[in-house]
Amino acid sequence: MEFLQSYKTLFLDYLNDNKFGRPPHNLYIPVDYILTIGGKRIRPLLLLMAADLAGKKAETALPAAMSVEVFHNFTLLHDDIMDEAPLRRGKMTVHEKYGSNAAILSGDVMMLYAYKYLENYSSELAMKLYKIFNNMAIEVCDGQQMDIDFETREDVSIVEYLEMITLKTSVLIGASLQMGALIGGLDEQSANHLYHFGKNVGIAFQMQDDVLDTFGEPKVGKQPGGDIIQNKKTYLYLKTLELVSEEEKNELLQLYATKPKNPTQKVARVRDIMKSAHVLVHSNEVKSEYKNLAFSHLDAIKMEEEVKDKFRMFGDFLLNRNI
Repeated sequence: MEFLQSYKTLFLDYLNDNKFGRPPHNLYIPVDYILTIGGKRIRPLLLLMAADLAGKKAETALPAAMSVEVFHNFTLLHDDIMDEAPLRRGKMTVHEKYGSNAAILSGDVMMLYAYKYLENYSSELAMKLYKIFNNMAIEVCDGQQMDIDFETREDVSIVEYLEMITLKTSVLIGASLQMGALIGGLDEQSANHLYHFGKNVGIAFQMQDDVLDTFGEPKVGKQPGGDIIQNKKTYLYLKTLELVSEEEKNELLQLYATKPKNPTQKVARVRDIMKSAHVLVHSNEVKSEYKNLAFSHLDAIKMEEEVKDKFRMFGDFLLNRNI
């Protein structure tokens, strides 16, 4: 989207000017590595956009944008260790490239720097930002533990799955918007509505991400059907269990109890079962429900309609992507 390009350029310039490359290098080189190997930069862009559209120059929100991006990448770094993932964004993961000990410690220092960037604001505003950030960070950890617990549970419900993705993914998107809105001078009630807009868009975004992981075109550097290979209990999997025959349900359960060295046949068969259940129709319905809920929160925000339309445009862009 063209109007986002200026925010992206602004943030990437700031990121480049604030590299961590200082001694001890074995601590900070992995930090620079994960921050510069790509990514959509959705969270910092949302934060900058919220501050700008709320009434302040986007530049004022750059330290907070850096905070959420550093925090987000910290969670990815540690997630990759837990998942024993070999690739991130088509590149070697930090623990594969530098070792697990280096990855753990580099992740720890990233978390601390995420807080440190918020010192750039007045004490009153910083306290508001810290409160939002702390609540969000705790919820992200809660969501990650739920995701880990689901791997060994056979009784995961769709309600539990939606709660997990809300905590693990969506609250950070919501918090980014809320923090940006407060930096931009928006009143707290409207900033809270913007949080709920972001949170619900985030749920729909994760639903779309699950669909792309399972049915999307293969990405360079990413193994197709990664959620199936890792036996992730996504909405697609859980809803398919509800919809298929008892025979196909048992087959799907058996497939998710295995991790073959060559998962090609497993991925193909799971996809076939999901397609036979027409699970994409149900997934799209749920995605639309959360999108509509998100947009309803925009209606309650004290902003000009043309400003709200930019948030709507972003939501549509995010949820209609095919990569």
